[in-house]
Amino acid sequence: MAYPPLFDICVNLSNGQFHNDWQHVVQRAWDKGVQGMALTSTDLQSTRENLTKCEALSTTFPELRIGCTAGIHPHDATLTAKEDALPNDWLDQLRELHQQPHIVAVGEMGLDYFRNFTPQQDQQTVFAEQLALAKEVDRSLFVHDRDASDDVLELLRAAGELPPTVVHCFTGTYSALKAYLARDCYIGITGWVSDPKRGAPLRELVPHIPLNRLLIETDAPFLKPANVDNATKDWLYPTGSNKRRNEPALLPFVVETLAELYQVAPEEIAQASWDNACTLFAVG
Repeated sequence: MAYPPLFDICVNLSNGQFHNDWQHVVQRAWDKGVQGMALTSTDLQSTRENLTKCEALSTTFPELRIGCTAGIHPHDATLTAKEDALPNDWLDQLRELHQQPHIVAVGEMGLDYFRNFTPQQDQQTVFAEQLALAKEVDRSLFVHDRDASDDVLELLRAAGELPPTVVHCFTGTYSALKAYLARDCYIGITGWVSDPKRGAPLRELVPHIPLNRLLIETDAPFLKPANVDNATKDWLYPTGSNKRRNEPALLPFVVETLAELYQVAPEEIAQASWDNACTLFAVG
């Protein structure tokens, strides 16, 4: 597979699954044409870790368009618990982090009513605070929505005019998709779309996303594409270890599926998503 450069908008490189080999993960991605990458942060600590990785990677891979998000994931948005709650100055710390180089978006932020690891009211409060911060620092929004589109959309509306926004790892309904597109949101699609069974509803919705709103992502180490061929598996997992782990090197398989669904050449998907990512993250 040889396309125009690929941009993976969501790599969880600070995840523990990449603790021992994250530099090799990036090298393998580069070898497969992934020349742009946004490292996704979920809390204050992962933001700091990603900033360190961005600094190192900008030296090791000087041509790689690398950046990271800075924000609080809904799973980490606890305000009311006595343990594991955000520090009282979490917003000030986040604001300070957004003064650092390599930050390209506020997030990952949003709402998750599927897991409900944190109280919904806390999630909403922390999300609303980050929406205000995005306006303050004039930086794009990286939004998480799982089973919560009505409330996500309501909070986006309540925040007024916002910087460019991506709803990443989209798996929602047609009505939610229409509402996000009406707000000119970008839509991030993962390897979930390559699964003919679990991804069937998403596969039906994908052609309704205009190419100028489409972004691609692995969400690595999660959501490994179902269409990875045996030769790639042998190359990526030669010892049999980590064989369930997704990597940004597998992003071309998301492109392949999308090309089939849009009935266009893979190069068209690659180019459109690259242009959109560079615009969203202001790295062009």
